[in-house]
Amino acid sequence: MTLFQILKWLHVLSAIIAVGANATYGIWLARASRDAANLPFTLRTVKLIDDRMANPAYALLLITGLAMVFTVPFPITTPWILSGLILYGVLFVIGLFGYTPTLRKQIALAESDGPQSAAYQAMARRGTILGIVLAVIAVTIVFLMVTKPPLWG
Repeated sequence: MTLFQILKWLHVLSAIIAVGANATYGIWLARASRDAANLPFTLRTVKLIDDRMANPAYALLLITGLAMVFTVPFPITTPWILSGLILYGVLFVIGLFGYTPTLRKQIALAESDGPQSAAYQAMARRGTILGIVLAVIAVTIVFLMVTKPPLWG
C-alpha cells in the first residue's frame, strides 16, 4: 500500500464522517423542534457531534488533501483543487464565525427563553440558513473532488 493510498483512504473516510454528520443535523433539529423538552439536549448533541466528529474530520480533510497534492503530479493550482480549497476556506469561515456561534446562542436561548421565544426562533432560522449554505458548499467540494472537472484553461 502506498502513502497516497493511505492518504486517500483517510481523506475519503474523513469526508464521509464530516459531511455525513452534518447531513444529520437537519433531521435531529426538525424532530426536536416538535418536543420543546428535548430541544436543548438535541442542540447540545448536535454541538457535540460538530465539535468532536465533524470539525476534526474537516481538519483531517484539509491535512490529507494537501498531503495528497504533494504526493501526486497535480499542482495546487489545478482548477478543481484550487476551487475546492477556496470553497473550503469559505466553509471554514462561515462555520467558525457563523454557524458555531449561532448554535451556541440557540442552545443558550432554548435553555433560558425557551424555543417559542422570538429570539430563539430568529436564531433557529439563522442556523437553518447557515446550515443550508454550508451543506451546499460541502456538497460542491465533494462534487469537485470526485468529478475533477476542468473548469478553466
